[in-house]
Amino acid sequence: MLAVVSAVVYHAIERIIQPLDVKGEAVTIVAVIGLFLNVLVLYLLKHDEADLNRRAAILHVMADLLASIAALVSGLVIMFTDWVIIDPILSLLIVVLILYSTYHLIVEAIQGLMAGVPSGLSLETVGREMASVKGVVSVHDLHIWSLTSKKAALSAHVVIDDLNGWAVIWEALCNRLKQSYEIEHVTLQPESNNKIITFKN
Repeated sequence: MLAVVSAVVYHAIERIIQPLDVKGEAVTIVAVIGLFLNVLVLYLLKHDEADLNRRAAILHVMADLLASIAALVSGLVIMFTDWVIIDPILSLLIVVLILYSTYHLIVEAIQGLMAGVPSGLSLETVGREMASVKGVVSVHDLHIWSLTSKKAALSAHVVIDDLNGWAVIWEALCNRLKQSYEIEHVTLQPESNNKIITFKN
């Protein structure tokens, strides 16, 4: 999308400096056809799960849809006023809108690739929530990262007073994480609050 935007900016500036003769009728007809097709594709994409890949596809279709609308407006303006500069001006406006949407998508993609904490979640908040569960002394080495745009994973070391009660604490922690933060992929390592741990056969 950034490559396409760069090309659009280049050609838009070129056409502002040296305007070309544009057939408003032809532009309008092509724009209407493109608008119809893009609305159809967008409708189909919107009815599936909106993961990061699908959102990128939707962004691409939205860019085409905006381009069709801009071409339609340009065609009508040129038909009635012969003001051909309207086409590159609207192209630059669409570029701004695309860059705004693309920026947020790129940030989320990079965050996922770098295993960063998903937006909307805070390590401190989640850690305090886990530490408030009955039987938990403290939580450390807490990590949260994205599996998909809608699913997050969590791993942590959980310090407890009694290892014999770990099964109940583990279930309570998983339920709390699912209900409060919709985190279902959880890996927890229990640790005893006592320095000496005795294992019995």
